[in-house]
Amino acid sequence: MPAGPLDGHIALVTGASTGIGRRLAHALAARGAAVAGLARGAERLDAAMAEIGDATGSPAIAVAADVADPAAVDAAVARVVDELGPVDLLVNNAGLIDAAEVPVWAADRDQWWAVVESHIRGPQLLISAVVPAMVERGRGRVVDLASGMGTRAVPEYSAYSVGKAGQIRLTEALAASLAGTGVYAFNIAPGLVQTEMTGAMPKWRDHTEWTAPEHVVDLVCAAAEGRLDGWSGRFLRAGVDFAGALPELPVDSAARQLRLRSWGPDDPVA
Repeated sequence: MPAGPLDGHIALVTGASTGIGRRLAHALAARGAAVAGLARGAERLDAAMAEIGDATGSPAIAVAADVADPAAVDAAVARVVDELGPVDLLVNNAGLIDAAEVPVWAADRDQWWAVVESHIRGPQLLISAVVPAMVERGRGRVVDLASGMGTRAVPEYSAYSVGKAGQIRLTEALAASLAGTGVYAFNIAPGLVQTEMTGAMPKWRDHTEWTAPEHVVDLVCAAAEGRLDGWSGRFLRAGVDFAGALPELPVDSAARQLRLRSWGPDDPVA
């Protein structure tokens, strides 16, 4: 079998039992990476990773854990390192969605917070468990699955909107902290991919223009392979941005980052 572009790499993908996470785990394994899939539900995750390993011939292990549980995350990462080796690529994909399309005040308080936590605390815990070893080795990449809903207020999905905005800012802060270390971090939004999650959202009931999953795979794999390092800390959108068509470096230092827009040239916060 010819060598793949990610031969020798160890990838950890959260939310890997279904949807985009499963597709990414399969694509990374097909490119030669040894893949650890992480999700809460052990049974479905075990089946997914077994199928990925059989189909690709790459090592693929299932590690059941809740990304919002610090002890579970630390134990999961320790197991991945023990069985596969130090993580070269972390893909933060796991996350919840609002249970109902209602305004903030009408949402279930605990479920609302669980959604926000899954998109901010989860990635932060994985980052704290994985990135120090990347920095020590002088190489590694973190891909956070972002969303356009994090760049604007979405009142009917306020928890998801807030969580994704926080996650985007977290990636920006991470990338800035990593400058000069050889480790890079990216916000990659998949757009609207037809999955179990989007299919259950009333907002998209009649939607027909879905993003092809292959576009998400191509962009994430390009980041994993080091072809997008100039875009570290920035927002990329699958199906709109393509690795081969992006300039090597953004012209504007604040391009594709969350920023407060001024009301005009005399705005004192501009």
